[in-house]
Amino acid sequence: MSSTVEQAVSELSVPVPWGEIRGKVWGPDHGYPVLCLHGWLDNCGTFKTLIPLLPKGLQWKKFSIMGHSMGGNVAGMVTKIHLMQLITVFTQYTGTIFLLFLAWYHIWSKLCFLQFSALYPEMVDAVILLDSFGFISTDSKNLSKVMRQGMDEMLHHEKKTEEKKRVYTYEKAVERLSAANPTLSEQSVRILLERGLVQVEGGFVFSRDLRLNFKNIPCISPEQSLEMQSKIQASVLVVLGDKGFAATFPESNQQLPSSKLLKAYRDRNHTVVTVSGDHHVHLNDPEAVAPLVSDFLRNKVLSQQLLA
Repeated sequence: MSSTVEQAVSELSVPVPWGEIRGKVWGPDHGYPVLCLHGWLDNCGTFKTLIPLLPKGLQWKKFSIMGHSMGGNVAGMVTKIHLMQLITVFTQYTGTIFLLFLAWYHIWSKLCFLQFSALYPEMVDAVILLDSFGFISTDSKNLSKVMRQGMDEMLHHEKKTEEKKRVYTYEKAVERLSAANPTLSEQSVRILLERGLVQVEGGFVFSRDLRLNFKNIPCISPEQSLEMQSKIQASVLVVLGDKGFAATFPESNQQLPSSKLLKAYRDRNHTVVTVSGDHHVHLNDPEAVAPLVSDFLRNKVLSQQLLA
């Protein structure tokens, strides 16, 4: 592990109307800023093994998305908070150029910030997708059905009295997360639990918000996905695991076939590579991913900064 990175780790807290968004900052204050966003039911610990292997001189800002770990609870209507968090996170760093570093496939992190890359291309230098195609879409004919289902689930939950979370011993929590995510190594499970558990009387509870399991309300159609993708001006690196997302969700189950999205990236001279590994390869086996990410950062980002 790089001693520079190891010595420059601090907690990050951004005040928001529903509480705070928390995370970590790695690297020097003057370093080129990289915004790291995790995915569904994950937390910012997902980057812990990978970042120390990447080029020095960068400042990594790792946020826990709302409802995940220390990202604050999903209070009220999720659509409003989804938009509020998007605005809050980026307005904290007005005028700063970002590289968006996305992992996992959850629509809130991936879709939300790829949309930002399309809407505000002048603010984004590069995008890295880890075992993700960048967009998950819903067929236009099903949009209203899916959105209503998400709203109904949320409204039904709001009518309930507060439910007690199940309390686990630490080892039982390890077993629970391992069973739900069989591709995670034991080390990776324990890394995610560093921020994924809260100690309470009698043991530990998972810190994520249960409403994350509801149907996603913000939906876009396949046509809108491709149109949004075409507006991204930043350089894009897509790193896929050969046993990852594509293997878990074959094209026959996708509203927008991944082959179309990947072809569109290649047609725009973006980089798409496949490594040996599963959906968590960046966490389980960071050495397989780090050289690809490092070369991309040096060639597409750091070299341009030197020329600026």
